[in-house]
Amino acid sequence: MERRNFIALVGTSIAAAPVWANVYNSKMPAQKAIDSVFPELPYAYNALEPAIDAKTMEIHYTKHHKAYFTNFMAAIKDTPAADLDLKSIFADISKYSTPIRNFGGGFYNHNLFWENMSPSKTNLSVVLKDVIEKNFGTFDKFKEEFSNAAKKHFGSGWAWLSVGSDGKLFVSTTPNQDNPLMDVAEKKGTPLLTIDVWEHAYYLNYQNRRAEYVDNFWNLVNWDTVGKRYENR
Repeated sequence: MERRNFIALVGTSIAAAPVWANVYNSKMPAQKAIDSVFPELPYAYNALEPAIDAKTMEIHYTKHHKAYFTNFMAAIKDTPAADLDLKSIFADISKYSTPIRNFGGGFYNHNLFWENMSPSKTNLSVVLKDVIEKNFGTFDKFKEEFSNAAKKHFGSGWAWLSVGSDGKLFVSTTPNQDNPLMDVAEKKGTPLLTIDVWEHAYYLNYQNRRAEYVDNFWNLVNWDTVGKRYENR
């Protein structure tokens, strides 16, 4: 499977990371060979300090994310899913095995997570600012709703800002490695922004203080990437 045509992720873009952009650009054909290469992060492990420490980043990326990548490739080997893009797989995820659901979700979710953070300050585009205000009233109200969802989510999972098929933005959470693209999601849509609230994402530095981790996350959001996801959805 590693040396045959593989899956291109949907809805991703990292201008500052050529390797990731070449592999995961949403305009790339769904079956584009990645030759079993696990792409590098678009920044150094310590680039997001002090909000996320280098050791957490290294373990999270090299142990957790890489394991999802490796196990997902093994799970889809010699199955019909091997010839589909992730959006198609997720749209019918209830028909696939638990490993494909868990490892595919973990692989995809982490890619979005790395991409929607940046060591450099970015600003909301006019387009994204307007649509957030239209859907939530103010940016601060959106930020509060997203933060509360992340802080209050029970157990392991993710918080999301997504756009639904009706064009409206919404905040939601998913358990484990599920995401809003999956047919099992309570709220379905195209992800724009996500935060990982599994304990391994923050526990070395924050211990049980998830709320502090979520608050500091806002200092890292790559609004350029989030805006492009909205415009290219």
